[in-house]
Amino acid sequence: MADSALPDPNTSFGERVWRRLREEQLIWLTTVGKDGTPQPNPVGFVFQDDHSILVYSALGARRLDHIAERPRVALHFDARFVPDGTGGDIVVFTGTARRADDIPQAHENPAYLAKCGDDAARVFGSVAKFSERFPVPLRIEITRTRGH
Repeated sequence: MADSALPDPNTSFGERVWRRLREEQLIWLTTVGKDGTPQPNPVGFVFQDDHSILVYSALGARRLDHIAERPRVALHFDARFVPDGTGGDIVVFTGTARRADDIPQAHENPAYLAKCGDDAARVFGSVAKFSERFPVPLRIEITRTRGH
């Protein structure tokens, strides 16, 4: 992945993008269904050291078929009101998604545990139960970032 796909963290926009990648718990992942309809879903995620985004998926999720057939995806954060009048802190990424079977299950992934472990345990009873329900790691390589 080219670093140029992410904005310079020394700019106002870049600082917000990088902070949100580190701190936000959910991002909207949009795949494209067989009929061409966008299919947005909120997912927990981890921003990886290689600047990719990691999400876990259920084994039978349609998004796996969508990605296998059409790997181009979009991701975005919920908009936020920005009092300086610049808009809603909009951040949209485009990229390419693929299965990442080299990545450990969520309950064995230190980065996932650090960022999402408490929430996964609270919602699913334990991170191991989350891993049972969402065993498929997906890596999304960011190819473009836009927003304001």
